Order: sequence, then C-alpha cells, then structure tokens
Amino acid sequence: MSNNRVAVRYAKAILELSQEQNIADNTYTDMQLITATMVESEELQTVLNSTVVKSDIKKGALLAIFDGKINEISKGLISILISNKRIADFGAVASQYIKLYDAAKGKEVAKVTSAIPLTQSLKTAVLSKVKELTGKEASLENTVDPSILGGFILRVGDIQYDASISNKLKVLKREFNA
Repeated sequence: MSNNRVAVRYAKAILELSQEQNIADNTYTDMQLITATMVESEELQTVLNSTVVKSDIKKGALLAIFDGKINEISKGLISILISNKRIADFGAVASQYIKLYDAAKGKEVAKVTSAIPLTQSLKTAVLSKVKELTGKEASLENTVDPSILGGFILRVGDIQYDASISNKLKVLKREFNA
C-alpha cells in the first residue's frame, strides 16, 4: 500500500474522531504545526525515517517537541503510528488531515507557481480571484520556479491557468513552426 493511501486512511480516522469530540478545529491547528515542523526540520525527518533509531526514542522525541502544543488526539496519533510502525508517515498524515479538513469546510487550495515570491498584495488579489471563480474560500501555496521566466501558473482543483512567459513563448514557437 502506498504511503499516500496510508496517510489518507489515518487522516480520515483522526478527522472523524476529532469531529465526534468537537475539536476538529484544534486538531487542524495541531496538524498545521506538525506539518510546518516536519518541513522545517530535516533532522526530525531523518530520525523518523531511520530504522536504527528505536520507536520509543522517536515517540519520546515527538512528545517532547510537541509537549503542551497539541491535543490528546494528536498525541494519540503519534502512539498509533509508533505501534503500527508507520511513524515515518507522520508528516504525510498531518498534510492529508489538512486537505481533508479544508475539503470538508469547502476550502480549496490554490497553487500558484511564479518566477519570484508573491507579495502580500498579489496573494490577496489571487485569493479574491479564486473566490470569484470557484465561489469557495482558498488557501494559497506559492512555489517559486524561475524557469517560467515571469507571469504565473494557477492551479485550483481541476482548473489550471497558465499565464507564464515560458508558456507564451512556447505558443509563439508553435505558431511560427506551423
């Protein structure tokens, strides 16, 4: 079974449990913290992926890192992943929880690829345009890719809008070669 499918299953279970206990919002905040911590710390990822480091050390490290910052359901997730030997999927489970929670709340993820980082005013403009197009709230993920030369590529759900300079150059090249 692929890691993504595993992560989705755990995330669904955690979301359902959080909703039953009316703390889905708190768990969402926990999962954002976990995801950010995992992204920022390559050392933590290395420890969790290591087959040499014992499970109880991994569990102790995670509980120490998140002590007082996460709720009991999130702590329980750590224990379950440790006992099922899936702790390497901890970050993926947190990311999937965020996606499932956003989907349940009707919130989309707008992925914008640009040649340079977006300014706050551009982010606001993109989010308002996404809401206008989809009718849903959106969160923004900005990826910087200098190879697009300028402009942007916007992806929301199944919709993609490519306004990059590299795409426009490709279109011109096809027109000249035709």
